[in-house]
Amino acid sequence: MIRADLVIVDAAQLLTLKGPAPRLGPALRDLGIIEGGCLAVAGGRIVFAGRREEFEAEITLDDDAQVIDATDQVVMPGFVDAHTHLPFAGSREQEFARRLEGATYQEIARAGGGIMSTVRATRAAGEDELLDLVLPRLDRMLLEGITTCEAKSGYGLDPESELKQLRALQRAGRSHPISIVPTFLGAHIVPEEHQGDRERYLSLVTETMLPAVAAGRLAAFCDVFCDEGAFSVEEAREVLRAGARAGLRPRLHADQLTACGGAELAAELGAASADHLEQVSEAGLRRMAAAGVAAVLLPGASFCMLSTHYAPARRMIDAGVAVALATDLNPGTCCTESMQLMIALGCLRMGLRVEEAVAAATLNAAFALGLHESTGSLQPGRAADILVLDIPSYLHLAYRPGINHVRTVVKQGKVVAQDGSLTWENGSELVPDTP
Repeated sequence: MIRADLVIVDAAQLLTLKGPAPRLGPALRDLGIIEGGCLAVAGGRIVFAGRREEFEAEITLDDDAQVIDATDQVVMPGFVDAHTHLPFAGSREQEFARRLEGATYQEIARAGGGIMSTVRATRAAGEDELLDLVLPRLDRMLLEGITTCEAKSGYGLDPESELKQLRALQRAGRSHPISIVPTFLGAHIVPEEHQGDRERYLSLVTETMLPAVAAGRLAAFCDVFCDEGAFSVEEAREVLRAGARAGLRPRLHADQLTACGGAELAAELGAASADHLEQVSEAGLRRMAAAGVAAVLLPGASFCMLSTHYAPARRMIDAGVAVALATDLNPGTCCTESMQLMIALGCLRMGLRVEEAVAAATLNAAFALGLHESTGSLQPGRAADILVLDIPSYLHLAYRPGINHVRTVVKQGKVVAQDGSLTWENGSELVPDTP
């Protein structure tokens, strides 16, 4: 018999996503559904996922085991948010209002807004203040079912402020249930004070910031915004190679505004992911597929920027690219913590099937972060990062948008949110995943 300290029983649908990662092509629709399924957890890990009759034959409960009844509800892996800009100060709602009035992103930036607006606010904030801003964002993410997230710097753009952002993330990861995967994004844009000397800023990123990030073990990845108005392919290659030498795996903001060759660069460097990709070329998709580079799609950015152009998700799937979804939580172009909204937008605006969107927001997103062996699916040996959704079918995630369907959030075997309220007390008891 297998002993368990937490069990979830009689789910209308248990979405296990059992099997290899990433999901590619038609396999992206395979959610490994068990109707009337049961889960058993011991020591923060899943020890059983199967049918009720098998559960009764194989599982014995500890005396103080917790039993969660999931009758008429969906049980699935916790969402993995593979692209956020979590540690920032300030707010840009006035820019949003200007965009509604017809102002372009470039016009707003020229008027002193855009990324540099957030940079100024983030530089002025202390590390403790940044931490105090990050934690409630994590709380909202947790209530929405996100149990693991990637989080970038990139709003400091000087050594002190970039390190401050990453230290705030490190501290948040020690005190909050959500597992945080930190990314260094010093090459977000060239800041105002270096506009006349790009080479000097690139040297600052590669020769000063990156060594300090690596020495402090403050990031797992190095990212670059490779696009018009940010960094060229040649500049991005220089930064990402320096990051790789420092032990940080590459990822890219690529081909969002123009088809600049970011996807091709991601394939060349064996990046973990290329993100955005609204303007990606067919050659870029083929090379990404061949190199095993994940495509992290951010439908919320197109939606909030009033764009009718979204990343070509169907062409990506047909090309054999591993497709993931993420929120792109940031203060300027997608200020939301809702992965459920991204699933709905992925279906309604990108042409994803609901099954594909669910897999993209869980197992494939975990693959994009190098965590697919530990999270993103519900099978024995994986972390017990579990959601119970108050819906009878996973189809409701897109069918009923704008609603938080999460009833219960389990992180590493502990109930951390229930019925819209946080229940965790000491996140430091939870061991964060690392890529």
